[in-house]
Amino acid sequence: MQLPNEFVTKYKKLMGAEADEFLSALAQSSYNGFRENPLKNGQPVATIEKATGKVPYVPTGYYGQVNGKSLDHVTGWVYSQEPSAMFVGEVVNQQAGERVLDLCAAPGGKTTHLIAKMNNQGLLVANEIFPKRAKILAENLERWGAKNAVVTSESPADLEKQFPQYFDRILVDAPCSGEGMFRKEPAGIEYWSPEYPAECANRQQKILASAMKMLKPGGTLVYSTCTFAPEEDEQNISWLLNNYPDLKLIPIEKASGMDDGRPEWADGNEELKKTVRLFPHHLKGEGHFIAKLVNGEPESTDKKRKKKNKRKKQSIVKPDKEQVKLFNQFITSVFPDYQPHQLILFGDQLYDLPLEEDKIEGLNVLRPGLHLGTFKKNRFEPALAWALASLPQEANQVIELSQEQWHQYVHGDVINIDADLPNGWYLLVCEEHTAGFGKLVGKTIKNFYPKGLRF
Repeated sequence: MQLPNEFVTKYKKLMGAEADEFLSALAQSSYNGFRENPLKNGQPVATIEKATGKVPYVPTGYYGQVNGKSLDHVTGWVYSQEPSAMFVGEVVNQQAGERVLDLCAAPGGKTTHLIAKMNNQGLLVANEIFPKRAKILAENLERWGAKNAVVTSESPADLEKQFPQYFDRILVDAPCSGEGMFRKEPAGIEYWSPEYPAECANRQQKILASAMKMLKPGGTLVYSTCTFAPEEDEQNISWLLNNYPDLKLIPIEKASGMDDGRPEWADGNEELKKTVRLFPHHLKGEGHFIAKLVNGEPESTDKKRKKKNKRKKQSIVKPDKEQVKLFNQFITSVFPDYQPHQLILFGDQLYDLPLEEDKIEGLNVLRPGLHLGTFKKNRFEPALAWALASLPQEANQVIELSQEQWHQYVHGDVINIDADLPNGWYLLVCEEHTAGFGKLVGKTIKNFYPKGLRF
C-alpha cells in the first residue's frame, strides 16, 4: 500500500515520536471480526469455534471471518464487522424502550448492534441518504431479525422537519475521508487529498446541525468517524461545543489500547480528552474516533414546532376487512400470541409499523417496520423477515430441517418429509435457527424462500 506523500508528512508532524510506529501499522494486514446476535435463540457455536479470539471491549464481538453462506450468517446469528467499529454501538449504550436514530446507517453494522442492545423494544429509525445503500441496510436489518426498526432514505435536512426534538439518542457515524480504513480498503486512498478532510468536515457539520434539531433535551448524541483527520474529529467536536453551549461531553470508558482525544489537534480544550481514538498501532483494529455528548436545556423551538411540513403527504393505507381476516387466520394457526403495533400496507405488502403514522408521511420509507407478508388473491403469504425475527418457541407450527434439507431450502428446492402433519404454513427451523416459512401440502413443503436470495 502506497500512502500519499502529503498524508505521510501530515501525520509525521501530528504524531511526532510515534509516527513511525503508526505508519508502520498501516502497512500491516487488517483485522476481521464478527458479532453474535443476542436476539436469536442461542450462540452461533459453529462460527465461534472458528474465531481467532474475543474482542475484549464488546461482549458479543469476536476476531475472525464469517462464511457468508453458512447457516449462522444466512439466518442472522452473526454479522461481519471490523473490530474497532464495534465499539461505537457499545458507546451509544441505548436502552430498551428509547427512541433512537442512526442517521448515516448503511450498510448496517452499527444499526444491528443498536437494535440488539435495545432488545427489539422502543424504536430505531435507520436512515441512509443513498437509496441503493439504504436497500442493503434494510436487507441486513431483516436478516438480523429487527422488529422495531424503520428504514428511511432521506437527507438529514429533510428528516429534521419530521422529527423535531424527537429522539432520546442519535448516532451520527459520519461519512468521512476514511483514513482509518486505508489498510482494509486501499481503494479509498485514491480519493484522498490534503483538502479532502476539510471538505468532509464541512459536510459533517451540516449533518450534525440537523441531528441537533432532532435530539431531545437531555438526549445523547454520539459522533463517530473512521478517520484520523483532526479536522473531522476533535475540531468538529470543538465546533459543536462552541455552537451548542448546552452540549456537554461525557467521558467514554476506554479499554486497554484506546487513546484519549487530542486537544492540541483542535482548540486546546482539555474536555476533548473525554473523546476516544482507536489507533491501529495500539489496538487490534482499524482507525476510529468517537465522542459522546449530552444535550442540556432546549432551545426555544415553539415556533419551529408549529411550522407545517410542506412536503407532499402520502396517505397511510390500512388493510381491509378481508385482508385482516386472512392475516388473523395465519397468526391463529402459526403465531397465536403475536400482537402487532399497527398494520399498514405498502402496495400489497403488509408491515407492522412501530411509530406514529404521521411520522412516515411524506418520507421515502424503504422498511416501515417489520415486513409481515404479501396479500395475493384470497391468500396471505408470510415474509422471510417475519420468520427471521421470530424464535422457534413463538410458533405453533414448526418443522425441523436437517442441514441437508436447509441447503435444499436456500437452493429453492421442494422438500419432502416423512412426518404426518396437517397441511398449512410452518416455521422452518434448522438447529434452532429460524430459516423461513414453508407451506406443507401432504408430505411436501412448498418453498417460499425469496428467489433473489437463493444459492
